[in-house]
Amino acid sequence: MRILLLGDASNYHNCLAKGLVNLGHDVVVASNGSTWMGTHRDIDLDRHIPGKVGGAILTARIKWLMMSGRFSGYDVVQIGTPFFVTQRPQRLKWIFDFIRRNNRLVLNSAYGAEPYWIDYCLDRGGMRYNEWRIGSGPGPLAVSSPELMTSWNTPEMRHYNDYVFSRFDGAVSALWEYNEEMLRHFPAEKVAYAGIPIDVDSLSLRPEIDSIPGKVRIFLGVHRDRMVEKGTDRMLAAVKKVVERYPDKCELTYVESVPYKDYVGMMRSSHIILDQLYSYTPATNAMLAMAQGIVAVTGAEPEFYDFIDEHDNRPIINAVPDDEALFRTFEDIVLHPERIPAQSRASRDFVATHNHLDVVSRRFLDFWAKGLSKTPFTNIC
Repeated sequence: MRILLLGDASNYHNCLAKGLVNLGHDVVVASNGSTWMGTHRDIDLDRHIPGKVGGAILTARIKWLMMSGRFSGYDVVQIGTPFFVTQRPQRLKWIFDFIRRNNRLVLNSAYGAEPYWIDYCLDRGGMRYNEWRIGSGPGPLAVSSPELMTSWNTPEMRHYNDYVFSRFDGAVSALWEYNEEMLRHFPAEKVAYAGIPIDVDSLSLRPEIDSIPGKVRIFLGVHRDRMVEKGTDRMLAAVKKVVERYPDKCELTYVESVPYKDYVGMMRSSHIILDQLYSYTPATNAMLAMAQGIVAVTGAEPEFYDFIDEHDNRPIINAVPDDEALFRTFEDIVLHPERIPAQSRASRDFVATHNHLDVVSRRFLDFWAKGLSKTPFTNIC
């Protein structure tokens, strides 16, 4: 098949492309390189200059790509959320319409924020906690950035989001949370869970994986602008207290906004990685670490394990949005280093089983095959 992966986040589409190419398909990735991460893409859609000038240059480049046929004639186009390039909704709509007219299947890669995601987070009938809501009260992102919620809910954003979703042929989700959200907007047969693709074979196990560490090395890498959203501000505060109490038993490495290639290498010497606080599911950062035998502290609620039908190997240390519980979680890790070797091996096995890029790629291919059959999906209008 000819496949266009449009947009990217945390190297999701780029890694998926490698898996699809391994299986014999022709794949093009068009993205902004996951912004500061600088991930690989075949077509660069980065907005290199801010403001109106940068927008005009990017628009001109996209028009040229359309005219040259780079966005036409694909069997499948996976679009990384409706906001797949940094443009205003009216320009995004024009680009989307061209993609819709000139390709076969056009589907949503559900892996990021958009207005429906905010709705799902705020719904008390959904998750118990997330970045926008904890229990019956507002979450940290809602408190710290009310203007962000407002920006997602303007009539312009809402209209565009409704428009695009009504014309998608379906959705493929990266996380359990996004799968639950998609099921609110598509019939079940038009939604598939694929998970996050990880190039496990390219990631070797960290050194001395079977040794009990004399001093537990903890790693936390963040994007400064997203600390409140991810909960890494609270994780950092809690782990600092543990390091201060047990300086002879643990140490912390903390980095900010490191490019993807450098970041993967920097985490390798660690035993433990801290990722997200408000998620039910481990995301890319945690998976990359686990593939190297690094134990992840992140979202890993029972709903996620049950959803992927994993009842035996549950190696992720679940993080919950409670400061005292976080401190006790980190303290327990530091006081019991003898658990780390077995948990490290189990972490690698988990990712190889559930998130190997070949496994995830085949899930996409199986779902696409249904849409490309003699009874194709019809747009939901």
